[in-house]
Amino acid sequence: MNELEIHIHQHFDISLDDCQKISKLFKMETLEKGGYFSKEEKSCNKLSFIDEGILRIYTSLPDREITQWIATPGYFLTDLQSFIYRNPCRFTIQALTDTRLYTIDYEDYLTIGKLVPKWNDFEKMFISKCFIMLENRVFDFISLTAEERYKKLFDTNRELFNLVPLQYLASMLGMTPETFSRIRRKMIS
Repeated sequence: MNELEIHIHQHFDISLDDCQKISKLFKMETLEKGGYFSKEEKSCNKLSFIDEGILRIYTSLPDREITQWIATPGYFLTDLQSFIYRNPCRFTIQALTDTRLYTIDYEDYLTIGKLVPKWNDFEKMFISKCFIMLENRVFDFISLTAEERYKKLFDTNRELFNLVPLQYLASMLGMTPETFSRIRRKMIS
């Protein structure tokens, strides 16, 4: 079993046979560091599972870029509104490291329901998990201090602090690089 099949089986309790049916629709894709998975205002016709590497999801404003998320191995990746609703991308997704992905295009994604009859139930569970992650993130933004958000990210994703430019982490946490550095110095001492 590859990492994609293991992830689908463990997180969605899908049979091994159905995992293999789904997995066969995904193709291995690589992105070099600095390469783009998708770009703002273009369309995103693919959904990927990150096998290896780190990607940054961000948007550009006239005066700055805002990092929405840092995506790491074991997670799915797409610009959801573009993939599902065929709208232009809101975000740019760029590889921060050399990256290996299992990728499915939109047309093949639509065929999963024909191959796996219970797919609609699994898809609903997947979307629910994504929504819960989003709710938790919004709750953290409105209920935790900047210092608490820093500590939570550090406790759960410590490796990112050595692999990702710190200004991206600061942006993702909703703080300036200066605030991030001040909190970091305080935590280290």
